[in-house]
Amino acid sequence: MLAFLDSASALPIPDRVASFDHDGTLWTERPNDIQYEFFLQALHQRLSQDPSLAERPEFDAALRGDRQMIGELGLERVATALAALFDGVTPEAFASTVDAFIDDYQHPTLPGGIEDVVYAPMLELLAELQALDFMIAIVTGGGTEFVRRVSERLYGVPPERVVGTLIGYQFERDVTGAPRLSRTTSLLGNVNEGPNKVTHIQRQLGRRPLLAAGDSEMLDWALSGNTPGLALLVDHDDPVREFAYSSVSGTLQESKPISVCAEERGWLTVSIRQDWKHVFR
Repeated sequence: MLAFLDSASALPIPDRVASFDHDGTLWTERPNDIQYEFFLQALHQRLSQDPSLAERPEFDAALRGDRQMIGELGLERVATALAALFDGVTPEAFASTVDAFIDDYQHPTLPGGIEDVVYAPMLELLAELQALDFMIAIVTGGGTEFVRRVSERLYGVPPERVVGTLIGYQFERDVTGAPRLSRTTSLLGNVNEGPNKVTHIQRQLGRRPLLAAGDSEMLDWALSGNTPGLALLVDHDDPVREFAYSSVSGTLQESKPISVCAEERGWLTVSIRQDWKHVFR
């Protein structure tokens, strides 16, 4: 890591690009993704107005935390149904709802609020990269608009550098002729996972990252350029200070532990248990 940072100062500034996954890379993703908890809270609020929503299979599975049923339905289908709870809502109203959730957030098992579930070592790395004039992007499978509400507040990353799953919007005018923008139930393109993260980085940023932290496709892409890059994988192996779990990376032939892929492909694996003196800030 230090060798990469030392060499980066000799590179042209336009080449200094870093991309970071969000959940499980910049902040904790267990026991549930925080954005998922946001939509669950919205679902509970809607149920108080319309209890019949609980009969919908996607909502029934989410409310019961039935991971098997969610898997059978497909995570994308469940996530799309939850996102549709804000159909017709303006961007400003959605942002206010996210802000209220973030301000009141308390992790179910870790102490503290939203600032206390961010990984301290990753903040240190972001600061080092920013001091070296890196353009930093957060590349997430989650909804773009949700992550934009925390990107600058928590990481110093402006909203326009969040590459995530994009919801569709509808432009219309009210009876007075004033313009109105509102969320729809449609997605603009595909869910930002796996290979889509690479294509969406190119589409939205137009620059290949030299450093990538997160998903396998994004890590491989960072290492495949003409300039030496760095691929960073966070290994969640500390059940005392955070959580211990093993991720799986899908390949064309088989699925294998992400740690095995890291060794085979030349990624830098960082152990939370062994390498991080402090986990949270």
